[in-house]
Amino acid sequence: MGFGSVRLSSRPCYLSVLLSLAGAVADLGVICLVCDTEQPFGTGGDHQVAQVCSNCGVCMGEYFCRACKFFDDDVRIEIPVPVPVLDLDLDLVVDKEQYHCKDCGICRVGGKDNFFHCHKCGSCYSVTLRDKHVCIEDSMKNNCPICYEYLFDSLREASVLRCGHTMHLQCFHEMLKHDKFTCPMCSVSIFDMEKFLRALDAEIEAKFLHMGKGWIVCNHCWDTTRVYPGMAGQRKCCHCQSYNTCRVAPSVLPA
Repeated sequence: MGFGSVRLSSRPCYLSVLLSLAGAVADLGVICLVCDTEQPFGTGGDHQVAQVCSNCGVCMGEYFCRACKFFDDDVRIEIPVPVPVLDLDLDLVVDKEQYHCKDCGICRVGGKDNFFHCHKCGSCYSVTLRDKHVCIEDSMKNNCPICYEYLFDSLREASVLRCGHTMHLQCFHEMLKHDKFTCPMCSVSIFDMEKFLRALDAEIEAKFLHMGKGWIVCNHCWDTTRVYPGMAGQRKCCHCQSYNTCRVAPSVLPA
């Protein structure tokens, strides 16, 4: 399981003021609060917007992205680190490592070397997921299945599940607290269930062999089979060995 990245919102720093049309996409420019010089978001000219004021030379943001027309002085973030021995939390100050992704069209944090852009999924993913995740077309350009917030430009960290679907990392943890261990989109297991399945096999063999067989359909391989009944209404797929199945009547089985 890997994680997506956190996105930055477009906001001005304390040394500049964004002039924008309400509800419009195009920004007009910035005004330096030191010398009141206006620098338009144009394509050229003596006063084209830049990181440094063209008149007085003051830096209007430690991070500047010309493509996004984005200034940010808040280039560091404090992360609370628990210290059990002292029974307190210490604030660890780390760099945001902002960078602009041309394919995403927005600025992100976390360091350009730590992420890659997956063109099929339509977003930047951690390099730990390179060639190790299931691609789903524009998977990040959807709403979180738990809180329904749009994922692509969300400020909260995202998680990529084993099946390729995505959700907020915070929502993922909340889902686990409620004993939900399958993807809310496709019902595929979110963890490797091999050890659990072996233990469940042994219990079923000891208790349920005397009962009649029933039909199931598997949420992983979508195959159907006739098996012995298991615990809590669950049944084991004889093809992929998963217990992530549903009971079905023989009359609705595919031909």
